[in-house]
Amino acid sequence: MSTTVEAAPSTRLTVRRLEERFGEAARYLHGFRGDDTVLIQKDRLLDVLGFLKSEADLDYDFLMDLAGADHLELPRDYPERYEVVYHLLSTRRGHRVRLRVRLDEDEVEAALKQKVGVVDSAAGLWRAADWMEREVYDLFGIRFRNHPMMKRILCHKDFVGHALRKDYPIKQGQWLAEPDDLLDEMGEADANADDLFSDLMELNLGPAHPAMHGTFRLLVRMDGETIRKAVPEVGYLHRAFEKSAEKGNYTQVIPYTDRLNYCSALVNNVAYCRAIEKLMGLEITERAITIRVILMELSRIIDHLVCVGANLVDMGALTNFWYSFGVREEIYEVLESLTGHRLTNNYVRIGGLAYDLYEGFEDHVRACLVKLRAALKDVLGLVRRNRIFIDRTKGVAVISREDAVSYGWTGPCLRSAGMDWDLRKKDPYYHYGEWDFEVPVLEGGDVHDRLLIRFLEMEQSVRIIEQALSRLPGGPVNVENPAAVLPQKPGRSGVYGNIESLMNHFVMVYQGVKPPAGEVYCPTEAPNGELGFYVISDGTGQPYRVRVRPPCFLIYSAYSRIIEGGMLADAVLAIGSLNIIAGELDR
Repeated sequence: MSTTVEAAPSTRLTVRRLEERFGEAARYLHGFRGDDTVLIQKDRLLDVLGFLKSEADLDYDFLMDLAGADHLELPRDYPERYEVVYHLLSTRRGHRVRLRVRLDEDEVEAALKQKVGVVDSAAGLWRAADWMEREVYDLFGIRFRNHPMMKRILCHKDFVGHALRKDYPIKQGQWLAEPDDLLDEMGEADANADDLFSDLMELNLGPAHPAMHGTFRLLVRMDGETIRKAVPEVGYLHRAFEKSAEKGNYTQVIPYTDRLNYCSALVNNVAYCRAIEKLMGLEITERAITIRVILMELSRIIDHLVCVGANLVDMGALTNFWYSFGVREEIYEVLESLTGHRLTNNYVRIGGLAYDLYEGFEDHVRACLVKLRAALKDVLGLVRRNRIFIDRTKGVAVISREDAVSYGWTGPCLRSAGMDWDLRKKDPYYHYGEWDFEVPVLEGGDVHDRLLIRFLEMEQSVRIIEQALSRLPGGPVNVENPAAVLPQKPGRSGVYGNIESLMNHFVMVYQGVKPPAGEVYCPTEAPNGELGFYVISDGTGQPYRVRVRPPCFLIYSAYSRIIEGGMLADAVLAIGSLNIIAGELDR
């Protein structure tokens, strides 16, 4: 790992305060590509986390990500095999810091056998830690002390072993004999002696049920039509993205990213390639930047159209579905003409793009934007003051700003609860700080505002795209770096006429890029919120660890909380307003 002596300016205060308060228990480890990492002694973890969250001059309000790492095959100068990695964000200061806790292999195995925790749970500080710690336990076998429900979450209950450990065979699949009854999470029914008419029953929704929008299962305890208790189950579409990412070269991961949020696949491409480019210290060309911005905003639009169109159908408003999906199809024509694919595009490359735009792309996009504006006007005209729409959505499945932050919500769901946080403005990349657009923020935190804010965001995406089209520069779409991209020159001076180009082509195809040893976390403002990639490189052409921070996962972790006490019919609208995409949720 790189070992820069001094912390980056953004976190210098944080590092200094930790060293002053905790001494050797919080030791600055290294800085790399602007990210700073602090090593925490595991018995002081909660003290450090609580300090970072509560101190006014630090104010790390977000536990943005929590992940495990197995260093079995990583060259290192320390004996511990496992790490738990915490990514914290202070939205007030715009600062981030990474904390790592190292765990000895023997103590992890002993804790597993005894079914006790080896490191303290952070779920008492942030509700986001609940599901993320369960995932670390599921995939690495690291148990957390005082966790509210230490059980598997992505792999099934009969799964043997821990799939993201380096010694777990990638081809070893395991069948599930019987589904989990979830009763351990449901708990005992609360008896109410004063309510003579209470008649509690338990009901399964999903995973094969149209109301659940995909491969989700929900066990609910009903009192008439009212939900008293709800327990969600995920993992039905878990396909081991992070495990698969370790088995090829860096470029071969790109098609896998398409299948995370497949409703906006190009954003996943960009987010992953940005992380690898950060790892390599690559600056892509201005033309590639502008094209990526256009494609990301088009992707944001089609993703939001899916959300609002499908949710309006759920409440009986079928006409709006045709308005929204008609223009969505027009945008898919653009993406298909450019990439050759409609849903999963595989167009972005490390260092740029697969190839340049087709002739007529700009006019094609502008025509789509005209139709989009008309469609948004039509749909909003039908629903914005519609009594049925308002009654079905206002005050339904409400979450407060404080709870949304605690659960790790990001994106339009967070902004609809009153939190002004958008990476395009707060931590701008790709010149977003120069584009003229606004970030809509609403206060309701309910189904109504989660839908309305997506209409408002689509209008802003149109503004960004129009500016990008007017400023689209010329030049290449890939960096001129033979260690990062395939040879670009055609003909005799290229692969077929130059031995050096031919050899470089061969090496790049079979071995791919070779970033330096180090670790980075790179966040991107995806349609559902912060899509982050945490990548560990050992200096070879094969990723050592690729962790994806999926916004849907943390948003869905609060689903049961926001529907309990409401009606069953409202639960259907609530899940649609969250826009949970199974590929991103389960990975």
